[in-house]
Amino acid sequence: MDKLQRLTLNGFKSIKALDLELHPLNVLIGANGAGKSNLISFFKMLNEMMAGRFQQYIGISGRAKSLLHFGPKTTPQIEAKLEFEVENGIDTYHIRLFHAAGDTLIFAEETISFQEKDWQSPKTDILGEGHQETKINQAVKEGKQTAKILKYLLDRCRVYHFHDTSSTANVRQSCYVGDNRWLMPDAGNLAALLLRFREENGGAAYQRIVGTIRLIAPFFEDFVLEPDASNLVMLNWREKDSDRVFGPHQFSDGTLRAICLTTLLLQPEDELPKLIVIDEPELGLHPYALNVVADLLSKAALHTQILISTQSSSFLDNFDPEDVVAVNREGKESQFKRLNPIELDAWLDEYSLGEVWQKNIIGGGPH
Repeated sequence: MDKLQRLTLNGFKSIKALDLELHPLNVLIGANGAGKSNLISFFKMLNEMMAGRFQQYIGISGRAKSLLHFGPKTTPQIEAKLEFEVENGIDTYHIRLFHAAGDTLIFAEETISFQEKDWQSPKTDILGEGHQETKINQAVKEGKQTAKILKYLLDRCRVYHFHDTSSTANVRQSCYVGDNRWLMPDAGNLAALLLRFREENGGAAYQRIVGTIRLIAPFFEDFVLEPDASNLVMLNWREKDSDRVFGPHQFSDGTLRAICLTTLLLQPEDELPKLIVIDEPELGLHPYALNVVADLLSKAALHTQILISTQSSSFLDNFDPEDVVAVNREGKESQFKRLNPIELDAWLDEYSLGEVWQKNIIGGGPH
């Protein structure tokens, strides 16, 4: 499985310096303001960069000064390196983003490289400097194989954010039936995707999703996905032992978030993103649903990589220590440290991992 093996990140928000080896499952724990969400927002920036919307993202984020570690006077540049383990070696994407006039960021350096197994020196392509948007797409058009593979992998490091379940949230509205290639970051096309899953491969993925939702919401029977004359479909559904059809606005916030998470994690294995990034998936879920979602995350990590953050000690109980990264704020810097199971053996004989966290034994103490 192609995977993000290592992330190096310097000068981004509260992250002055980070060198993190990633596992199949990665669980960030830490207090409010420790820096968990800042790491996740780096991947959001990467999503926008790969889509050619980097300058737009900078504007929405409050300009470059809000992205640079304590502003451009303290930190004039952001540097990032993503190393992907592929079948025959390591593919690396490296960028340096420098503060420029107009409180924006430009590419001071953008390189791609491939290091074959057992070879000492990598083959590197310099994509240029001084540009405002990534040039990896141009390198793909020029037929550079490393660029093709890295673009594919970077496009599939996807951030999902299901927090908005208000009455105007996209997931509660109609969506176009054909917008069903993959799940949107806010699940705005959830109904269209579920409709495709129902119709493909005998509905196997759809049935898995519906069966899991019934565990979380026992009143739920099935979705009623019927496109209208304009080819729009809405997340309508039926209750158990009833023919009455309800609309998406009649799902509770927690149930709707659980449905989004279930669909994301139980989609066909060959459609899973290469890296799934979720900030606080436990938000609004009751204890049983927490356990179900944690199990889904662990099983999905057998086929892809997962990076999540949490502030829930009961949610943390579902994971192994080696999957957990404690995030602490040391002065002005976020520090990331993966737990060592051997160091915790004596504690875990007496307490659960969540209880050890609450006792502030492993840092990143919950508040």
